[in-house]
Amino acid sequence: MAATKKKKKKKMKIAKQLQPHAAAAAAAAAAQEAEEATRRDRHLRALCGVSGAERALEELVFGDSLAAEEGELLQRLAGPPPLRAAERGTVPKDSSDSEVENEAKDNFLPSKKPAWVDDEDEAEEKIDMTHRYKKDMMKSDAEKILSKQKFKTRLQEEFQRAMGGIPAWANRENRKKPRKTASDSDNDEDDDLLCRTGNFISNSESLPRGILQMKSCLPANQERLVGGKLSTVQFHPSAQVILTAGRDRSVSLFQVDGIKNPKIQSIYLESFPIFKACFSADGEQVIATGTHHKMFYVYDMMGGSIIPVHQVRGMEEKFVKNFEVSPDGSFMLLIGTSGYLHLLSMKTKELISTMKVNGRSTASAFTPDSSKIYTYSKEGEVFVWDVKSRKCLHRFEDEGSLEGKCIAVSRNNQYVACGSVSGVVNLYTTDVCLKENRPKPVKAIMNLVTPATCVTFNPTTEILAVASNKADEAVKLVHIPSCTVFSNFPVFRRKQIYLTQSMDFSPRSGFFSIANNKGRALLYRLKHYSDF
Repeated sequence: MAATKKKKKKKMKIAKQLQPHAAAAAAAAAAQEAEEATRRDRHLRALCGVSGAERALEELVFGDSLAAEEGELLQRLAGPPPLRAAERGTVPKDSSDSEVENEAKDNFLPSKKPAWVDDEDEAEEKIDMTHRYKKDMMKSDAEKILSKQKFKTRLQEEFQRAMGGIPAWANRENRKKPRKTASDSDNDEDDDLLCRTGNFISNSESLPRGILQMKSCLPANQERLVGGKLSTVQFHPSAQVILTAGRDRSVSLFQVDGIKNPKIQSIYLESFPIFKACFSADGEQVIATGTHHKMFYVYDMMGGSIIPVHQVRGMEEKFVKNFEVSPDGSFMLLIGTSGYLHLLSMKTKELISTMKVNGRSTASAFTPDSSKIYTYSKEGEVFVWDVKSRKCLHRFEDEGSLEGKCIAVSRNNQYVACGSVSGVVNLYTTDVCLKENRPKPVKAIMNLVTPATCVTFNPTTEILAVASNKADEAVKLVHIPSCTVFSNFPVFRRKQIYLTQSMDFSPRSGFFSIANNKGRALLYRLKHYSDF
C-alpha cells in the first residue's frame, strides 16, 4: 500500500511540472495561427484591394465560409503538397481542377511517335493497265501505267460512253433537291441505324461480270428428242413453258422445271419443215413458217385448232420464211425478198402496208414499244421505220459491216446489236443510232470468227448472247454494260453445244436455252436470277 501511494504522488508531481510547459506550447501555437491568419488577410487585401470595412461587411453577409474559400484558394495557388516517397510512383490529376485546366496540362505532354510507318501509304498508287480487264481502256501503248486519279477519270469516261452520256440520276447539277416536310423521318432512320447491330451489306442486284453462275439442266425437249436440227426455241411470254420446232415438221411444248421438263403437247405439220416458229405476244397462238412454202400456219392453243394461211392478199412472195411479231401483239412483219417488208395485222393476218429498203433485207426487230422497226440490209445498212406512218425515219451504216446477218433491240430500248458476216457484233446506243449516219459502236464484240447468225438480249439487258451456226461451240455471253465476255461459258474443252440455231431467255432470265443441230434444246439455269 505504501509503495502505491508513493507512485501516485510521484505522477502528480510530474504532471504539475509539465503543466507550465504545455500551456506555453499551446500559447505559442495559438500565437502562430493568429499571426498566420493576419498575414493571410493582409495578402488577400493586397490582392483584391479590399478595405477593412468592406471585409467586415462581406463576413457579415456571407459568413465565415468566405474565409474557408479563400484559404482553399490560397492552398491551390501554393500548389499541391510534396508527395511522400511511397506516392511518387503515380501522380493523379488534382480533382479540384477544371476540365479546361486538365486539358491544358495534357497539351504540354510530349506527343508519342507512331510505332510504325508504311512508306507505301504516302506513295501514289499506280494502276497496271496491261491487265486483261483493263487493257481495253488503254488509248495508246504509252498508258501501260496510270495513276489512281487518271484511272478513276478513265472509268468515268467508259461509264458515260456505255450509258450514252451522264444518266439523270448521276448528274448533280440537274438533280432536284426534295422538299422536306414535317413527316420526314431522316433523323429517326439514322438513330435506328445506330441503335441496331447486324449485317447491313447485302448482295448486289446487278449482275456481276467475269463469271456467270449457272447450272446445266436436262434438255428442255428431253422427253421428245428429234433427229434433225431444231430451228427454233422460245419461252412462253407468261407461262413456264418452252416451244421447240424444227425440220422434223413438228412443234412441241414442254413445261420447264429444270428437272424432268415434261412434254405438254406436240403438233405435226405434214410436209412442212419448219423454218421458224414463234409465240404471239399474248401467248395464245403459235405462228410457224416453212423452209420452202408460200403459206404459214397459226396454231390456236386455246381452241386447239391449226389454221393454215395459204396466201396473204396483196403480197407477192414466192416463199414466206423469216418474220417478227410486235411486242404489243398488233403486228406481224414478214421479211420478203428484194428488200420488201410486209406489215400484217396480227388479228386478221391481212396486209396493212409494204415497205422497201435499198438492197436485200436480212433481219428486222421491233422496238419494245412497237413504234419503230430496225431493218438490217445485206449491204450493211440499218433502216429505222415508223410503224404508224410506215416511213423511214433514219438510216445508218453499221461500222465495218460487209454483209448484215442479224439484229436485236434490248428490252429497255437502250441498245441495238448488229451481227455481220465477219463475226463482229457491234453494240450501239439507240440515241446515237437515231442521230448519226455513221455512229461509233459502244463495243465491237470480236469473239466470233464465223458469221454472227443470232443475237439476243436478256429481259434485264444485262446479257447479250451472240452465236454463229457455222462453227461448233460458237456461243458467247457478253456482260452489259462492261461489254466483257463471261469466261466460263461455253465450258472449255467440252463439246456439248455444237451448231447453234436459236437462243432465248426466259421472261425473268432464270433460264437460258440453245437449240442446236443435234435436235436438242439445251437448258441452263442462271443462278443470279431467282424467278423463271
